[in-house]
Amino acid sequence: MNNEVFETDDEGFLLNLSDWNAAIAETIAQREDIQISEAHWEIIQVIKQYYSEYDHSPAMRPLVAYIKKNLAEEKASSIYLMKLFPGSPAKLAAKIAGLPRPENCL
Repeated sequence: MNNEVFETDDEGFLLNLSDWNAAIAETIAQREDIQISEAHWEIIQVIKQYYSEYDHSPAMRPLVAYIKKNLAEEKASSIYLMKLFPGSPAKLAAKIAGLPRPENCL
């Protein structure tokens, strides 16, 4: 694990979004037992793009729709996202991307 120092809330979400970088993403992912691949980075970039466009983290349905519009239809499914980010994909992807917790996510 790297020596990045950053503060999180009790769920592991960054308190200061400007602290985020790739090393912090790797650290958060490791804490969630995820080894980040190119496919993960692709979704992380898309969710960050969504956040910069709409100023909030997407829940699952808006994330899937956004991926379909901006990435690829075959990657725009909850099944695909569950394989990358098990449990609650929108929540976990937002956490690793250094974004706030999506509202209405379990």
